Amino acid sequence: MASYTITTHTVTTSSSAISGARPLAASELAHAVGAEIDWVVQLVEVGIVEVEAPVPARTDDWRFHSAALQHALEARRLERDFGVGLDAAALILDLQHEVRRLKAVLHAQGRP
Repeated sequence: MASYTITTHTVTTSSSAISGARPLAASELAHAVGAEIDWVVQLVEVGIVEVEAPVPARTDDWRFHSAALQHALEARRLERDFGVGLDAAALILDLQHEVRRLKAVLHAQGRP
């Protein structure tokens, strides 16, 4: 005779809508990617994301365009999946974006 054990787990999640119309605070950006604000500061230092101008002195007052979330997520993935540092992630992301731009130019000119 077989015996079975049923185990249940409760998972609690939270989410918030990210809109392109409202800038993200540094704390919101950090939370969205599962990081600390210090990591967001490092993203700014290496040029992966940019603070909206004019740049406030306090990091708590920094605001980011919604595109910064995508860049931060890409950097986080590179760190996690390939173990690269943020300097290398910045270079990789810059090259990826340039390749996409050049492919779009070629496509617009009717080239494969």
